Amino acid sequence: MKTKYDVIIVGGGPAGIFAALELSQASDLSILLLEKGKDIDDRNCPSMEQGISCPPCSPCDLVSGLGGAGAFSDGKLTVSAEVGGRLREYIGAERAEELVHYVDSVFLKFGGTDRVYGGGEEVEELQHRAALADLRLIPVTIRHLGTERSRLVLRAVRDFLLRRVDIKVSTAAGTILTEDGVVSGVETTDGQRFSCRYLIIAPGREGVDWLTREAARLKLTLHINPIDVGVRVEVPEPVLHELTEALYECKLEYFSKSFDDRVRTFCMCPAGEVTMESTGGSDQVTTVNGYSYTDRRTNNTNFALLVSTTFTEPFRDPIAYGRYLARLANILSGGVIIQRLGDLMEGRRSTAARIERGIVEPTLKSATPGDLSFVLPYRHLKSIIEMLSAMDMLAPGVASRHALLYGIEVKFYSSRLALSENLESEVRNMFAAGDGAGVTRGLIQASASGVVAAREILNRIGVSAARS
Repeated sequence: MKTKYDVIIVGGGPAGIFAALELSQASDLSILLLEKGKDIDDRNCPSMEQGISCPPCSPCDLVSGLGGAGAFSDGKLTVSAEVGGRLREYIGAERAEELVHYVDSVFLKFGGTDRVYGGGEEVEELQHRAALADLRLIPVTIRHLGTERSRLVLRAVRDFLLRRVDIKVSTAAGTILTEDGVVSGVETTDGQRFSCRYLIIAPGREGVDWLTREAARLKLTLHINPIDVGVRVEVPEPVLHELTEALYECKLEYFSKSFDDRVRTFCMCPAGEVTMESTGGSDQVTTVNGYSYTDRRTNNTNFALLVSTTFTEPFRDPIAYGRYLARLANILSGGVIIQRLGDLMEGRRSTAARIERGIVEPTLKSATPGDLSFVLPYRHLKSIIEMLSAMDMLAPGVASRHALLYGIEVKFYSSRLALSENLESEVRNMFAAGDGAGVTRGLIQASASGVVAAREILNRIGVSAARS
């Protein structure tokens, strides 16, 4: 068995895959990609396929496996460096935009759809109306793949890489090996040792805990990102049809009057479905998410409302805080809580009978009727309610008493390594990329960050990167 490589990549999500693509197309470097989850063809979710409550599985096939969480996402490619991460802070706005468009062209090459959303006079009109409601609408170009096409594209990338890269699935990285401040390899959790000249760490959100532990062990500087927690909202599809027809994903930002907390929409899924996923490795919690398909439509649209909160010293563990809130919801419901907005406003828990009488039929059948005020802090709920009221001015019906709130949704990208402009860590020749490193928050920027790390490695060995 081969144990020595030029480059090892930890994580088979977008960042890891695009790093492997860039390296393998431009050089003859020996490359090993380690992924703790299954191959993309072997991933399945009992909850989605059988309509049952989340088991949960370990690792969760929705968030772990070759292709990363993007394999089961609804495949929204945000073709802009303005949203979706911090890449511009590292490499500058001009270079970030160039990389975003390069990555988009690679998705197209491997089967991405030609249709894009987000341009025209109608978008300017929507921006004007949003401003009147105290909302900021961020217009970006969106290329929507759909969940099924997303998997087809990632499968095509996998097939391309198999001829050029050694890929080991169901193999989790355990320990980062170093010698005198320089990376030397990786030891897996089952005791295998692989040496390398360069290491790219791209563990995804599911690998945040592992990366945080390794950073502490190696005494690396770790910055704390804001924690994003909130709910997923489900309304009738016509309520948001004007916005989603023009923008597909409507990115809205609001600052609450009560607390000045930032609230934003995230992952809008027109005619989509609300789903569950598990995260956290051995300390798993069940959270809520949403998907849209290109050939399977529902009568509802769903989206996340996330409240970003920055804590002060001595607090330094936002991931534990987010997991604590998710665990509260799990304890109270056995998984995910669902509540009508009208019941929340009236200060009462929802019941199955009240939800059944409503005009919005839940797409997540296994969610348990309950009361989100037992889970989310008052300031979070207050800020969410304020934003729903503001959105109702832009799209009447969003704040209907029949609107459904699912909880909770948490985004675990709350720790960020100290990195150079080329995403190199304080360990020489070790790079970090993607959502798990706190650099990005989406498919396109995660992919682009993998390219950044790969191109720096190519530069150090004197090879020019392949260009679109």
